[in-house]
Amino acid sequence: MKSIKIALPWQILIALVLGVVFGIFCHEYVKYISWAGDMFLRLLKMIVIPIVFSSMVVGVASIGKTGGLGRIAGKTFAYYVTTTVVATMIGLLFVNILKPGVGSSLVSQADTQAQLASADKISLGERIITIIPDNIVSTLAEGDLLAVIFFAILFGYFVTQVGDKSRETLIDVFQSVFDVIMKITLSVIKLAPYGVFSIVAKMISQQAGDMDKLVEIAQSLGMFVLIVWIGCLIQFFVILPSTVYFLGKENPWRHMKKMSTAILTAFSTCSSGAALPISLRDSQEKCGISNKIASFTLPLGATINMNGTALYEGVAVIFLSQVYGIELSFIEQMIIVVTVLFSAIGTASIPMAGLVMLSVAVTVAGLPLEGIGLVLAVEQLCDMPRTATNSYGDMCGAVVIAKSEGEKLTI
Repeated sequence: MKSIKIALPWQILIALVLGVVFGIFCHEYVKYISWAGDMFLRLLKMIVIPIVFSSMVVGVASIGKTGGLGRIAGKTFAYYVTTTVVATMIGLLFVNILKPGVGSSLVSQADTQAQLASADKISLGERIITIIPDNIVSTLAEGDLLAVIFFAILFGYFVTQVGDKSRETLIDVFQSVFDVIMKITLSVIKLAPYGVFSIVAKMISQQAGDMDKLVEIAQSLGMFVLIVWIGCLIQFFVILPSTVYFLGKENPWRHMKKMSTAILTAFSTCSSGAALPISLRDSQEKCGISNKIASFTLPLGATINMNGTALYEGVAVIFLSQVYGIELSFIEQMIIVVTVLFSAIGTASIPMAGLVMLSVAVTVAGLPLEGIGLVLAVEQLCDMPRTATNSYGDMCGAVVIAKSEGEKLTI
């Protein structure tokens, strides 16, 4: 008899439901399984620094190799960065207005007070200074992600400035490191259902069967999901079509119709990679984009352009800061935007990249990594709109760049 294979996202969803049930009816036994959640979070912490550093060095160095594309590369990067920042700002606007995490019972009062006591506020000047590491070894050991990202970008850039032989050797070395870390990450991600079960059960058990608090938890998480969907819909149906209309001088709705197969593939599979072959084919055959433009902008977009994911990460971090009662200033929120933007370089190829990116953003914000368990509970509900937005953003970028190069399209 064949064994039934359940996809990882569904395993996590099942673990979530079981965790809720266990937390409600067996809350006195949660202490015996809480170690599983703690171990999962420690494993996440373990892989964050090496995967961010190796992926960013390879990503920046590889981007530097596209210098021969010159003008096209510059336009593409500018477009992707701009739309990603806009998407993140939309998410931050709604989460700051609706405040889904304020006054919630998602964490215990003791945890909230402990986090408030440990939160240290530093000035913008001090924050900028600390981005530059004075000792990269201690920076890596301490897990100062902003400083690690800064050094990785610097290192990756100067890799492109050395001789061809040295450059290729260094890229190969860091690519090999990244491949090894990817293998470790795959193993860690497979443990996500056990971690989610333990974390959710612990969170629910802290309410000790109080139905009012459980309803409040559901409402807070429901509002969080709603904000992500609203933000992605605005990005998908307003911002991105506007770029096609105003910058690409084409009808965005005809373009959306011609790319509908790729969009629906991304939405249903929650995978930009699965939609990439279809978007490459349809961009050229149905929209008339040249192979030169499509083969550069679309694969690159699948790697670094994450409109929907960036929006989701921004909303998640502010939501968690509200849950823990920590007010993040405008400057601190902008730092989160920049962190999400840079951490997207290279991490899109990682399974459940959103989880890795969220770990990075939460760490930079100074929030407890345990908070990830809260949003993991609704991860699958947010994955469909953000992946479709990611993929559609790549397709719109291809149109804009093609038109800027004087191509006559058939949209």
